[in-house]
Amino acid sequence: MSCLATRSGSSFLHRMDPRCRLAGLFVLIFAYSFVSDFRLLGAILAFTLMLFFMSGLPIRFILQKLKLPSIIILVLVLILPFVSGQNILLDLGFISLKQEGLHAAGLIAARFLCIIITVMIVLHTAPLLTHVKAMRAMGLPWIMADMALLTGRYLEVLGSDLKRMQIAMRLRGLNASRPGLYMLRTRAWLCGSLLVRGLERADWVYRAMRLRGYGQSMAAPCEYRVTALDMAVLAASVLTAGTFTGLEIWFGL
Repeated sequence: MSCLATRSGSSFLHRMDPRCRLAGLFVLIFAYSFVSDFRLLGAILAFTLMLFFMSGLPIRFILQKLKLPSIIILVLVLILPFVSGQNILLDLGFISLKQEGLHAAGLIAARFLCIIITVMIVLHTAPLLTHVKAMRAMGLPWIMADMALLTGRYLEVLGSDLKRMQIAMRLRGLNASRPGLYMLRTRAWLCGSLLVRGLERADWVYRAMRLRGYGQSMAAPCEYRVTALDMAVLAASVLTAGTFTGLEIWFGL
């Protein structure tokens, strides 16, 4: 399945007006990134889990998507408690567990989980084309909408090219487990060839688009209709985000 693929479903978030969904969820994402008080972590985690169950997305699907970003953040979360801060909670002799580092690691892990799950809810409750149309209806310039669509499309094309090139290399006897400079050089050639092919294809597509009149800005008619329930959910999202932000400011005083 493509990383840009959506999951079909009949939940309210799937049926919600995409403009209200985008606005409400991204306001929440900004509010999550602002939280730095431990007393609010439970609230934002509970609210994120509520949104997840409202989306109707399978738990296994979300866990699969969380694998790669979780590995990246896990390294930082495991290192911070031992290298950051001065107040020692546990002295192990050659290394010490510090209070400030543990606090920072907990904040980073909780905010990361809330933000990444909310982003996945946004990406997988509607196709990319629907999101771009919604942003275009909200005033996004047409050139940026086109760039978003082309970027999404070319990520899929480059991924398909990479798989074919790797299969071709294995059929020619490449031993991927072979260590040393040889494999490093081979990987570099693979990346270089992929970039060159992508650049050539992008140039061909751009020339074909120009020959067909690309560049003429046209106002696209809005095909979305906001219901009272959509507006109520958007207002609730904004109110919740404002509450989290207000409490964060209040606790910081």
